[in-house]
Amino acid sequence: MLTIEKVDMGNKSQVRRFVEFQYDLYKDCPQWVPPLYVDAYLPLNRKKHPFFEHSEADFFLAVRDGKVVGRICAANNKRFNDYHKTKKAHFYAFDTINDLEAAKALFDAVIAWAKERGMDTLIGPKGLSPFDGYGILIEGFEHRQMMTMMNYNYDYYPRLIEALGFEKEVDFVSCYLPADSFKIPERVERIAQRVIERGDLWVKKFKSKRELVQWAPRIGYAYNEAFIHNWEYYPFSEGDIKYAVDNVFLVADARLIKVIMYKDKIVGFLFAFPDVSAALQRAKGRLFPFGLFDILLEMKRTKTVSGNGMGILPEHQGKGGNALLYYEMGKTVLGFNQFAHVEMTQVAETTRQMRADLKNLNGVEYKNHRVFRKEIK
Repeated sequence: MLTIEKVDMGNKSQVRRFVEFQYDLYKDCPQWVPPLYVDAYLPLNRKKHPFFEHSEADFFLAVRDGKVVGRICAANNKRFNDYHKTKKAHFYAFDTINDLEAAKALFDAVIAWAKERGMDTLIGPKGLSPFDGYGILIEGFEHRQMMTMMNYNYDYYPRLIEALGFEKEVDFVSCYLPADSFKIPERVERIAQRVIERGDLWVKKFKSKRELVQWAPRIGYAYNEAFIHNWEYYPFSEGDIKYAVDNVFLVADARLIKVIMYKDKIVGFLFAFPDVSAALQRAKGRLFPFGLFDILLEMKRTKTVSGNGMGILPEHQGKGGNALLYYEMGKTVLGFNQFAHVEMTQVAETTRQMRADLKNLNGVEYKNHRVFRKEIK
């Protein structure tokens, strides 16, 4: 018999069952990169996760004969809905065995939860943080996920979702740039040189992680402003920005973070991170006793770098800032003499300029994550 249980976030045993199910489901999957346990547990902590400062979420388990066979999170991001004047509920952390009955029961629970709050549409997967990764993987199952910056799922997930009446909302494509094609085209370099000669835009380079962390709040605010027209945008709270700083910059190399300045204001940025997926797989969710040390070593030996987060403030777009960012990043990456290729991670199809830029850089689309929607009736 299949039952749905709402997780009591004050019950350590229930919380553990919710978190551990994903690790059990994917333990034999070579493409899956396990999150650190400290990160996996945080969304179920109302006192510590910044999402709960402004919004609400609940978690559900599908249980058959005493065994967990699926899980899901239902969320109402009030800042998102208030900004966009919408009534959208979000789902996240959807994982299940290949079982339509279990999937249906989980989504029925989420839809009932959303109806109680007056929501009219269900969207997802979309997490409790802008850095949780978007969508269900629909193409590229043979490739390892890029750290925990994106989701990985088995190939039966999209079939289950579509069988339950969900439709496409938006796709997030990841592009691969092999070593032999990661060369900045002459046209991009010419534009960048003209921008440098003009002198109104310039690149801030960071000498150390300490300096980067000092600038992190300013970068967070610029990130917030740059994506104001994006599908996924909502105004970040102070807690959202701090959460991003604390988590994203854990695996940051200061030399791979670039910001574009106009006078003393940040008007653009490009984040790149050494791919430590292999070390995260070896750590199996645990930083200690050896996980953290291995991650730090992997940052120095990995051959892959992930570009995840690029933006130019709307009032400075079309003035060569994009070309300047790519030019500086290209010089930096090639100057490392370490990286064989680059992945531009999860670029929304709605960001037309960036998608065009990646084609100019010879990017090959090789993963696709789809966010789905369903009307609530």
